[in-house]
Amino acid sequence: MNPTDHLVRLRLPRAGFDLAVDLRLPARGISVLFGASGCGKTSVLRGVAGLEPAAKGLIRIDGETWQDDATRVFLPTWRRSLGYVFQEASLFEHLDVRGNLEYGLRRTQPTAGADALAHAIDLLGIEHLLPRRVDRLSGGERQRIAMARALATRPRLLLLDEPLAALDSAHRQEILPWLLRLRDESSTPMLYVTHSTDEVARLADHLVVLDRGRVQASGPVAQVLASIASPVVIGADAGALIVGQIAERDTAWHLARVDFAGGSLWLRDVGMAIGRNVRVHVLARDVSIATAEPQHSSIQNQLLGRIESVATDTHPALALLRVQCGDSILLARITQRAVAALDLHPGKSVWVQVKSVALVE
Repeated sequence: MNPTDHLVRLRLPRAGFDLAVDLRLPARGISVLFGASGCGKTSVLRGVAGLEPAAKGLIRIDGETWQDDATRVFLPTWRRSLGYVFQEASLFEHLDVRGNLEYGLRRTQPTAGADALAHAIDLLGIEHLLPRRVDRLSGGERQRIAMARALATRPRLLLLDEPLAALDSAHRQEILPWLLRLRDESSTPMLYVTHSTDEVARLADHLVVLDRGRVQASGPVAQVLASIASPVVIGADAGALIVGQIAERDTAWHLARVDFAGGSLWLRDVGMAIGRNVRVHVLARDVSIATAEPQHSSIQNQLLGRIESVATDTHPALALLRVQCGDSILLARITQRAVAALDLHPGKSVWVQVKSVALVE
């Protein structure tokens, strides 16, 4: 265990259930709190921020104790080194963008704050927006301003409460690349709330799954997504996350090959350079199983694998298979009838056919 990991232990009474979490989160990257609406995600964020004092709690961020009931420590929100980005950007309408950003410097030393703000402006690509009135910003631009304002305080932790939930699809796609850049180029760790599996696949480094105030799963995102015991796999978006590298581009057919620990996958070429590290999301519904090497098939992505486990899916007609391909895991959703007809069981070697692959980064 890394001594600088964040510790979050909270007990909070909620309507209908009691929130009880005990988390150790990595000190870098994006830790995502995932689950259905009302499961306690935002309550965890508010507890970490001190906006909703826990009945019992231990919160230690980057080695600094913000709450510890055993020693009667409780820092008020204003003394916690955090930035908070809400669903709505909450900008001051009477100030321009520059004025909103400079307002956030009140909690910092002038020189250090100015340096941090300049870095945030560059990181989020908003310099051209500085003189603009707030009412002339798009939803995505408003959220980028809110993030820059939060980063200007040089926080130990950045809290983001469903920052894309209030945006339409076009504006979500506008801001996602900036969130990726923030994850990859900023040293500020983030705790991010969402109920979107797409945001999980794109952004998460560490994933925490909540259900009615309890932690159902917690760990590296690829590991949690590939677990057939985790609630993340329930529903149409069940699937595995694979980290690979662009290895080849077939310009004649507009395809790119992604190599990963377990094989390779061809997908639509979007112009990424050879050698670039990428994430691909393979949905379980897009994976089929064969017991012999497929011949004369339109499905071009075929991998040799071994069944690790078979579980009953949400409907009794369906099964969810966890298949190991090299050092990687894929999920396959097929019928129970197919499981019986093909005599599929743990340990059996199979061919995995991937009908569709989503490049999420």
